[in-house]
Amino acid sequence: MRRLLVPVSAVLLLWLGCATHAFARPVTDSAGRVVEVPDRVVRVFAAGPPASTLLYVVAPDKMIGWVRAPRTEEKPFLLPATRHLPELGRLTGRGNTLSLERLLAEKPDLIIDFGTLNDTYRSLADRVQAQTGIPYLLIDGRFANTPAALRLLGRVLGVEARGEALAQEAERIFAAVDATLANIPSAERPKVYLARGPDGFESGTRGSINTEMIERVGAINPVEGLRESGGLVRVGAERLLVFAPDAIVTLDAALRDSLATRPPWSELAAVKAGRIFVAPALPFGFIDSPPSANRLIGLSWLMHKLYPGKVAGDLRAEVAAFYRLFYQVEIDGAALDRLLGGTP
Repeated sequence: MRRLLVPVSAVLLLWLGCATHAFARPVTDSAGRVVEVPDRVVRVFAAGPPASTLLYVVAPDKMIGWVRAPRTEEKPFLLPATRHLPELGRLTGRGNTLSLERLLAEKPDLIIDFGTLNDTYRSLADRVQAQTGIPYLLIDGRFANTPAALRLLGRVLGVEARGEALAQEAERIFAAVDATLANIPSAERPKVYLARGPDGFESGTRGSINTEMIERVGAINPVEGLRESGGLVRVGAERLLVFAPDAIVTLDAALRDSLATRPPWSELAAVKAGRIFVAPALPFGFIDSPPSANRLIGLSWLMHKLYPGKVAGDLRAEVAAFYRLFYQVEIDGAALDRLLGGTP
């Protein structure tokens, strides 16, 4: 649930002093809102982690800060100019920390959000825009919409060529996945469990944004029947044994290392076979954390993990090329080893 953290009266006083944008062009965002955006956008604030990652890949020079400052181990995988930008907090989701006073003090030309579109998000965007005078765009964050989102943000920020290049690469990745899956019978599609949290019993139900990647690569998410619609749930030990996954994906290497000696995990065929995969997470997660454009390379990684011998291309070369295009950094062999954990 999103909250505004300062009184409206104080915001209005600040707005009267600094709202000097020269609105010049209407932009229709993904929610159908028509937003007046300055002709030249220089300073952009991202309302949450998915938007922050999208902004980084499209126009890192227009970032005014991070939702969360990059950790030491993440910085080598980011452009030097962005590594030390300030931590500003977020407007959206849990743990929202940014006051409108601070937002106004940073003087962004534009606010963007990238993610779910619903009445809550529309209401927040409308209120913040009305109270600050800063245009606020909502961009559809569904994974399938990633190419369109890259193109939209590129146009809005005046970097159309870059947005188009990124969008075309996203479409190429989607097409490559589909071409490979076309030759893999449904009987060979594995059941894959996403183990989240310190004990691994947190997961996403079928259709949740957290497990969208697993389902996009043709695998079966066995977690269903625990809630009406997609989202995070707690999975009990008995239910985990019933799900009987063929493979496990986790975000935590320590969790992976502990499963072989911990019941009921040790009883699972996936654990006995060593089919536990730790998703890379530098500087952004391959599976989620956040659910943004970073997941594109996660598709390639997951395909290589789940369908060894059936996926064309070299994963290390694909990762290096993705980082070069999307994150604008060169990573050498040692960095690839650190990122992929020795993945061949």
